[in-house]
Amino acid sequence: MATRVLVVDDDPTVSNVVSAYLTKAGYDARMVADGGAAVEVWQQWRPSVVVLDVMLPGVSGLEVLRRMRSADDGAAVIMLSARGEEEDRLVGLEFGADDYVVKPFSPRELTLRVQAMVRREERLAGLDLTPTKLTAGPVVLDTGARTASLDGTELSLTHREFDLLAFLIAHQGKAYTKAELLRRVWGWDFGDSSTVTVHVRRLREKLEADPSDPKLVLTIPRTGYLFAAEAE
Repeated sequence: MATRVLVVDDDPTVSNVVSAYLTKAGYDARMVADGGAAVEVWQQWRPSVVVLDVMLPGVSGLEVLRRMRSADDGAAVIMLSARGEEEDRLVGLEFGADDYVVKPFSPRELTLRVQAMVRREERLAGLDLTPTKLTAGPVVLDTGARTASLDGTELSLTHREFDLLAFLIAHQGKAYTKAELLRRVWGWDFGDSSTVTVHVRRLREKLEADPSDPKLVLTIPRTGYLFAAEAE
């Protein structure tokens, strides 16, 4: 069965071109043109990847994303927008997007980004899912059940937050650059490094007593991030 990709954009030219590229690449692409329809189709069709425009009639793309992430939907999401300012990109990432593409864009590059996301999910699906516990100080992860707790209290993590935390704990004490984390955790050879920055900040907000003075997820100047081998 072909991987499902939902394309949400009110510009028929964009939707048709993107869908044509995705179909040629072997994906099952479906198009919708407004936010209300996007929520309905997303819930019923369960796509693996969603290409989602920010500016939509009715319900905005960001609100669509917020609703689906609140429902714990883990589909990979690429946001589309004509606005390229950093703040706009960060808002999309804060709402749970995995990547951000500014219009006008190359349909071929967008297809490559979709392919990278799909390959990552396929690699995860092929892993040994025997439950494994990872423990680091007050944090405990069950990789089989995909649950996490801090001092015995369950944490609410998105799929990407869980993957990032699991990777850092599995390699605690070793620093990784943003590019390495994009490749090792997201499975991308290219992408917006703001994705890593935002996810690290969100992890700190959920893990640290004082996110501005982290003791668990540390920044190593001119290198990257690591999970402290021994939490202070």
